[in-house]
Formats: sequence, structure tokens, C-alpha cells
Amino acid sequence: MDRLKSRKTIELLFTEGKSFSIFPFRILYSISPLEITTAENKVAADDKKLQVGLTVSSRNFKKAVDRNRIKRLMREAWRLQKNELQLSPLLAHHSLKVFLIFTGKELPEYAMVYQKVTAVITRLIKLPSEK
Repeated sequence: MDRLKSRKTIELLFTEGKSFSIFPFRILYSISPLEITTAENKVAADDKKLQVGLTVSSRNFKKAVDRNRIKRLMREAWRLQKNELQLSPLLAHHSLKVFLIFTGKELPEYAMVYQKVTAVITRLIKLPSEK
């Protein structure tokens, strides 16, 4: 998984990105065209086509153990299903930055997280047709 780590990119996503909600997630995303100038940059551009960030509110989960568990469940569900999104026509000429925010108040089961991440990815694949 190519993680979204750049503070600048994350701030841009929060200020200018679009969003939707699928309980218990709030999803921020940004689609931008790829700019490839040379052959060396092509490899770097391929790595940056799909980036994802994850977070869990410390307001709802006081213990870091709980927050880390939820993030681990989210990462695993994303890892298993991201190929579907990577193969979508959207990523042929665009890069997609996604930020998943867990907004639930109870510790989730993995099956529920997997099901909801499936719904998130399905919605992201349908994005070009919504315009």
C-alpha cells in the first residue's frame, strides 16, 4: 500500500478534496491528472497513482491499542481489495488520493470493516461516471 504521508498533500486533501460517507467511514478523496515527462519519472508516477491514509479519532477511542487495532483492520481490508481500484479505468491517466476516517464509536469486527471498505472502493470506482 502506498501510504499518504506528505503533510502538504493531506492538508490539501482536507481543504480542497471531495468527500462522502459510508458509515462508519468518512472518505476524503482527490483525483488529479498524471504528469509524466520522462521515462525515469514514469516509475515514480506509477507508485503515486493510488495513495491512502487512515485515521481513527482519539475522541472516540481513548486507548491507542484500540485505535491501532482499527487501523490494522482497515489496512488489511484495503490491501485485499485495492487491486480492483487499481485496475479501474480511472487510474489509467489520473492519480487518486484517498483518506479514510473511522467515525464509529464501537470497536468493529473485521467482517464489517471488510464489507464497508468494499462499499468504499465500489463507490470510488464509480466516481468518473458521477461527473
